[in-house]
Amino acid sequence: MFSLLTSKFSSLFSALARKGTLTESQVQEALVQIKDALISADVPYAVVEQFSREIEQEVSGQKVIGSLKPTEHLIKIVHDKIKNFLAGSGQQMPSFPIPSTFLMVGLQGSGKTTTTGKLALALAREWRDKGKPKKILLSSVDFHRPAAIDQLEMVAQQAGVSFYRSLAREPLKATQEILHYSKEQGIDFLYIDTAGRLQVDEPLLQELRSIKEILHPRATLLVLDAMTGQESLSVAQTFNEAIGFDGALLTKFDSDSRGGAAFAFAYMLKKPIWYVGMGEKLTDLEGFHPDRIANRLLGMGDLKTLLEKANTHIQQSEQASLEKSMASGRFTLQDFAQQLAMMKKMGSFMDLVRYVPGMGGAQITPEMAEKTEVELKRFQAIIGSMTPKERILPHILNGSRKNRIAKGAGVQLADVNLLLQRFEQSQQYVKLLKKFGRFPGMFK
Repeated sequence: MFSLLTSKFSSLFSALARKGTLTESQVQEALVQIKDALISADVPYAVVEQFSREIEQEVSGQKVIGSLKPTEHLIKIVHDKIKNFLAGSGQQMPSFPIPSTFLMVGLQGSGKTTTTGKLALALAREWRDKGKPKKILLSSVDFHRPAAIDQLEMVAQQAGVSFYRSLAREPLKATQEILHYSKEQGIDFLYIDTAGRLQVDEPLLQELRSIKEILHPRATLLVLDAMTGQESLSVAQTFNEAIGFDGALLTKFDSDSRGGAAFAFAYMLKKPIWYVGMGEKLTDLEGFHPDRIANRLLGMGDLKTLLEKANTHIQQSEQASLEKSMASGRFTLQDFAQQLAMMKKMGSFMDLVRYVPGMGGAQITPEMAEKTEVELKRFQAIIGSMTPKERILPHILNGSRKNRIAKGAGVQLADVNLLLQRFEQSQQYVKLLKKFGRFPGMFK
């Protein structure tokens, strides 16, 4: 998502950054390019016009021309405007009191059921990390889609939370039964999945209105498919007018869609996007942070989210072990292997590169990413063929040792040399980090 905008914005501001000063004509040309980028990304024209107008007013009002660092000044203005447009009426999903009930709504095929499981898992982990595990219950009143309730039951099992199947087969009676059961069992957080349709229709909206009246949820969450483009804006407006919702969750945010609807959503509806789905696994859920998205769009990366992913996928003991090695400055091939394994747990190369400063707008093809993945697997095999002593003391690797390692790993001698070259580069990076004192709490 936003790959097109990231590519266009990154190249634009990289070019501007190479200029010491900015002329009036260069600023105007940049504004035209920003406008063209937004239109290319399927942002509604009215939103493009408003966005461009606000930037132009800021630029002229703050006298970018003639300032000491005009490019940085311009980038900050654009960054702040992107953040404001993405924020809507708020940012992250707020904390809710105990007990709380959440109503999940959206069209059929939007990923609502899986998203319900993702939210439950994230909430369960959050409270578990605090040392205060909570009772979380999933239930469904979707009697329109075959096997929808069975799917939610499987999702609940995968998330490690409770599930309740209503004996009633009518949505309103089932809602009452589920609510009664939840109170009886002392449930802290209840998520109720509802029926969807391929298109919004009045019977669906009336059913949801009635369910909401019975439930009195703390929050109604709208799940939208990010790949449906501007159609998702129309769906959101209809749901908002008919039943109201508090925040949105965008699924398939890792797709190649242009992202215009997501860019315009919060601004047009004055509603926040709370979470985005980044894949099919239950752990593939990220909080939506407008400031971080703005950073990514302008090629600044998103190290905060990258570190959060590390904390989600990697054991604290593994992090502490690697951090200790790096802080000591004695970074070995064993540490390098551990680093590769940790990267693998966090996702594919294509998943991670979008968070790295300067890399979000890079034209990395699937073929290039696949080549990198193969190279990393090859490196792991090479290190696995070494003795413990060789991993700790790589300087002892002479020609005969390298040949033995290459044969054991099923690779060429050149691959072994490439690994050692990359390892030396990593060692230099570790020394720099140690010099600048960047290690304490680096994963926190």
